[in-house]
Amino acid sequence: MKIGVIDYGMGNLFSVEQALKRLGCEVIITADESVLDTTDALLLPGVGAFPDARKRLAETKLDQYLQKAQRENRPLLGICLGMQLLFEESDEVTPTKGLGFFKGRIQQFSGMNEKGQTYRVPHMGWNELVISNRPAWLQQEAPAKHVYFVHSFYATDIEEAELVAYADYYDMKVPGIVANGAVTGMQFHPEKSGELGVYLLEQWLKGVRAC
Repeated sequence: MKIGVIDYGMGNLFSVEQALKRLGCEVIITADESVLDTTDALLLPGVGAFPDARKRLAETKLDQYLQKAQRENRPLLGICLGMQLLFEESDEVTPTKGLGFFKGRIQQFSGMNEKGQTYRVPHMGWNELVISNRPAWLQQEAPAKHVYFVHSFYATDIEEAELVAYADYYDMKVPGIVANGAVTGMQFHPEKSGELGVYLLEQWLKGVRAC
């Protein structure tokens, strides 16, 4: 299987590349649309600030390419900031429009929940991933329960039907996995999340093969 990792200059791509290779994939890291067209699925990584990433996607016209890929129902996985870019808008730094594949807004953790309890920002560490909806590629029980999060912004006002799994962080349901058709997002880095992270990446790839 050939996976196209979209290189728009906003991410450390080595770890996800190696994880995909260990799962038997051929990995192509590129911004060349004609090369991405030859792949079986697309992966949108991301590390950094939402406005910078959105600007880079626009400058390279990869945002238009992703819109086309979504219309064509091509499998797409967004990881970390790559997942956040799939939503309608973000409040990070300045209000910025996202790709709009998922309903919802990206906002910063406030540091205090509704009960007045303070909590650490960023949300960092191992959290249990609670499955709320199961897409076709995630029907089997997972071998582990925890993944590793490191983020200061999270998706809010999302469609419950699009929420696959979440982490309970001081009584907040922090979206961990979202899915809408062929588009999937993972807030955590599956390639850095131990046994469960690798399992989820493997199951997503099996879903791509099934398509």
